[in-house]
Amino acid sequence: MAEVRTPGRVAASLIDAKLTDNCLVGNPIPRQRLTPPGTTTRHGANRFAEGLAWPRALVVPSKLGRRLSLNIEGKKILVLGGYGLVGTAMCRELLQRRPREIQIHSLRPEESEQARTELLEEAGATELSLSSGDIFGLDHDAPKRDAIRAQLDALHDDNLDDYLLYGLLRDSRPDVVIDCVNTATAIAYRDTFRAAGRVLDALDSENLMPDEVEELLSALYMPRLIRHIQLLYRGMMDAGTRIYTKVGTSGTGGMGLNIPYTHSEEKPSRMLLSKSAIAGAHSMLLFLMARTPGAPITKEIKPAAAIAWKRIAHGPISRKGTPINLVHAKPRPLGDTFSTYDPEAAVERPDEPLETVFIDTGENGIFSLEEFALLTTAEQMEFVTPEEIARYMIFEIEGGNTGHDIINALDNAVLGPTYRAGLLRHWALEYMSELELEHETRSVAFEMLGPPRNSKLLFEAHLLRQAFSTMSAVRLATPETVRDGLDRLVREQTEVANRVVAVGIPMILDSGEILRGTRVIIPAEADQAAIDPATLEGWIQDGWVDLRLDNCRRWINRFNRIHDDVNSISPTDTSSRHVRNRRFWHEDLGIQPGKIVGWILSVEEHGGRFKR
Repeated sequence: MAEVRTPGRVAASLIDAKLTDNCLVGNPIPRQRLTPPGTTTRHGANRFAEGLAWPRALVVPSKLGRRLSLNIEGKKILVLGGYGLVGTAMCRELLQRRPREIQIHSLRPEESEQARTELLEEAGATELSLSSGDIFGLDHDAPKRDAIRAQLDALHDDNLDDYLLYGLLRDSRPDVVIDCVNTATAIAYRDTFRAAGRVLDALDSENLMPDEVEELLSALYMPRLIRHIQLLYRGMMDAGTRIYTKVGTSGTGGMGLNIPYTHSEEKPSRMLLSKSAIAGAHSMLLFLMARTPGAPITKEIKPAAAIAWKRIAHGPISRKGTPINLVHAKPRPLGDTFSTYDPEAAVERPDEPLETVFIDTGENGIFSLEEFALLTTAEQMEFVTPEEIARYMIFEIEGGNTGHDIINALDNAVLGPTYRAGLLRHWALEYMSELELEHETRSVAFEMLGPPRNSKLLFEAHLLRQAFSTMSAVRLATPETVRDGLDRLVREQTEVANRVVAVGIPMILDSGEILRGTRVIIPAEADQAAIDPATLEGWIQDGWVDLRLDNCRRWINRFNRIHDDVNSISPTDTSSRHVRNRRFWHEDLGIQPGKIVGWILSVEEHGGRFKR
């Protein structure tokens, strides 16, 4: 069949991936039959001919074309959860592309080693390196309270190295991270409900112990998920990782609130719903990461079915690692009481494990023939194979568009800025400016937008406007002239300063004096706090108007940079290419604090958006 090249498909894949090496379009995808007709069991029943069950199965050919935006050959790939059912399938699919190295990471060293052993025959020239450890924890043993604080305290540059995930990414420096860890399960099954119940019981009995509080703090879902995303983002940024892909979960195998598979009297259980809630929150945090300029390309495929299988065999059956042993049981009276464990109820046979046929579904455990038939029958959970997930994921990495990327779906489903809002913005700003003139006032900041640093910057730009009027006047002045002009303004026109400090934003003058109201926002809840130089600079940076010489120099440099940016645009360029051009800034007209602080946040502090 002739090769098919459609420019729209090529362009879509490039835009989707934002990488451009080796862009090719492969042959059309052939459809494959997944179920041979007339398949029967030894009992004579066709277990697979259930009309509604199989048409929903994903149809994935062994090779999904070769439309590539990232050539995996020669790259280093880190597979988190590489020992698991999907992780192993992902490694096998990757090996067909001949990456330079696949680093297999699992919770335990023996798991990573076993995964490598299983993959060695297929590895060829690809190096299979190993790592292990809890990616949600510290990189060292720590007292329980220190581990809790590590999840709850602010994250700073000087404590990044304390976390295993950050160190793993920093040291391995992968081009691509494929995350097959069931993050939602790992976090949700810490069971906040049980821990909270213990604390409440202890409060009722007035016997609350530290262990119960520590258990509850350790089980908190959101701090752990947020810290995980923070470390993931920082680690990949510092490692230079280009692509991050996540195998997510719906939490219910694609079923709704009526899911009949739950280990609880509640249907569905709070634990199961917690898993789904965390899975959703996780997707939204990844959605934000994908909208961060400079961050790795971020994708998530979220299987909404059971995932199976790893092997089918006959042998001893274990539940949660404990063998199920046979017993000798005889009819006996029910009695007036009942116990979960009653050694008198039957005679245990410790050397006789239950042996039968089972199917191993990896992390989800092993199921009997009939349990698997139940789970995968029509209108139940049904299932998808790990190989299909792996092929879809790697096709996405290579620049393909499978239609199953959750992040892309969210991008296309969310309602962004609109044309109508743009029209009305102009009217709103115009009307507010007219009201400023009518009432002879300035509307600058109330410290409701947050954080206080934004108010600080808006007020600094406003004071420059009051003292010098235009960016050109500030730019052409010396730092000393700017400092003296601002100092004179707040001393002589006291009401200008009063309207700033009334909001809770203090001012510091070059003399070391301060102007402040009765209550300040930064620092919060200080009571006779000691002042040292480092602490003071932190407060000023976070939310004090700074009228000192160095900050005046900083503002002059900002206005010079804006001026240089404008002058780099040809006066004859009247195209739509540039947003911040001469007509945007109007340097010789009044300073516009909102525009300028928007530029600072986007350009200086890299806080702009690039998706709309």
